[in-house]
Amino acid sequence: MFYFKSFHVKTTKGEIIDVTTIVGEIVSKSRVKNGLAVVYTPHTTASVIINENEKGLVEDIRETLTKIVTKSAGYKHDRIDDNAHSHIKAVIVGNSRVIPLVDKKLGLGTWEHVFLADFDPPRTRTVNVLIFGE
Repeated sequence: MFYFKSFHVKTTKGEIIDVTTIVGEIVSKSRVKNGLAVVYTPHTTASVIINENEKGLVEDIRETLTKIVTKSAGYKHDRIDDNAHSHIKAVIVGNSRVIPLVDKKLGLGTWEHVFLADFDPPRTRTVNVLIFGE
């Protein structure tokens, strides 16, 4: 059995936004009891992350990515769009995650949350959730 649902997130700055509750509600509305959920964002400057929802850690992730991939490093793409750093961050982090489903719930670890990271805001971002299983 398959179930698909999309939702949108509006961002205003370089945000990492917790979307665990929304994804969890989609899972609970599906008819799938056990299986997998693929959480995917169809954007080249955004990512899906699973990690702890602790304010300091979320800031550390954002700041570390900014240190690793600086904005003005002479990227060739910046001649067109001035956002190569956002694309590169998204490549490093990735645009999807697969999460096990157990008894109609996300099979996340104790501290794990699902986040949408927007590296090129402000934008309205789409998050797709494809659920399949029994």
